[in-house]
Amino acid sequence: MIKKPQKTISNRQKAYEKARTFCAYQERTQEEVRQRLSQWGWYGDEAEEIIVELISENFINEERFAKIYAGGKFRIKKWGRMKIKQALKNKNLSTYCIQQAMKEINDEDYENTLMALIEKKQEALQKIAPEESEAIKNLKIAQYLISKGYENDWIWLCLKKWKETQL
Repeated sequence: MIKKPQKTISNRQKAYEKARTFCAYQERTQEEVRQRLSQWGWYGDEAEEIIVELISENFINEERFAKIYAGGKFRIKKWGRMKIKQALKNKNLSTYCIQQAMKEINDEDYENTLMALIEKKQEALQKIAPEESEAIKNLKIAQYLISKGYENDWIWLCLKKWKETQL
């Protein structure tokens, strides 16, 4: 997809208003706003002044962003904690914001989601390759869950629990 270049905004008030609208549409990080401002021709101290203003008016709140992002990725995309943490680090969020975001995912919901993913993957594997051994199926399930960002200890604990429920 070819991105058309953004028009530069010469008036500071217009740039600020456009940045406010950009932040009001959905939660943003400082880095996302900084990138958008640079597309509009605003750099350095001028851009930082706009960002500070947006923070003071609570249009930008990275802790709030991190909590919403983590909760959404967990509930909607079923990502594990490791993948969410890495995505938040890639967005240049502070360790504190990442820690607060991780508190949004409680252990009970985490385990229930993991059990549901195991069930779903097990059913899929049963349809595709019913003759495969349980050990190979377990490895495939574990690989799938690791790719979704779940921790090894959680995976094997839940796989064991799932197997016990199947007896």
